[in-house]
Amino acid sequence: MLVFAGLGNPGPKYENNRHNVGFMAADAIARRHSFSPWSRKFQGLICEGTLGGEKILLIKPQTFMNLSGQSVGEALRFYKLEPAALTVFYDEIDLAAGKLRVKVGGGSGGHNGIRSLDQHVGNAYRRVRIGVGHPGVKEMVHGHVLGDFAKADREWLDVLLDAIADDAALLAKGDDNSFMNRVTLTLRDKLVPTGDDDRPPPKAPKQQSHVRQARPQQPTAKIPESGPMAAMLKKLFGKD
Repeated sequence: MLVFAGLGNPGPKYENNRHNVGFMAADAIARRHSFSPWSRKFQGLICEGTLGGEKILLIKPQTFMNLSGQSVGEALRFYKLEPAALTVFYDEIDLAAGKLRVKVGGGSGGHNGIRSLDQHVGNAYRRVRIGVGHPGVKEMVHGHVLGDFAKADREWLDVLLDAIADDAALLAKGDDNSFMNRVTLTLRDKLVPTGDDDRPPPKAPKQQSHVRQARPQQPTAKIPESGPMAAMLKKLFGKD
């Protein structure tokens, strides 16, 4: 068995927060792959299903973000699983909105849910970091992550959550690079750039045809300064 944990805060007050994108990813996977109904266990909401031939326990801790490790740790101990069996989905402010990266191990990066998990289960688990962007200054981070996604964010968020759900079996198989590549390609195909380095290259400026380039430029006609034509032009335009 493998454990997939989506991090967030319980209750309707928080359900659309950027901090709850881990819950959103877990819900998307459960829907797409027809997991069992959610039930309460391990201080969280759990459901079960299969991905890539692997039995998966999905869990959404209900302990609030800062105590996520209590719930997930309890589940791992119950099934006698090592941290390597755990994959965690959570929000990452150090990634641009819509970006996604996967890594195993590392520090908490200031994320309280990850800090709690590290304390309870160690840090040798897979992290699926879902970018929600940085507000620009440290003092605004708390309000940013506990703020709701804007309507404009749904353009990329819905596509990203669908892609995570579609390709979750690759995570179950341990093929992290293919998972990241598939998600990124899906975003590109649906014209949802996930950052400057994921945008398609700009179109080259339109070149003149060889015929037009080769066509000699017509010289500008020279206005005569003397003679009958000059006299007529001066009379016509009132020039002295």
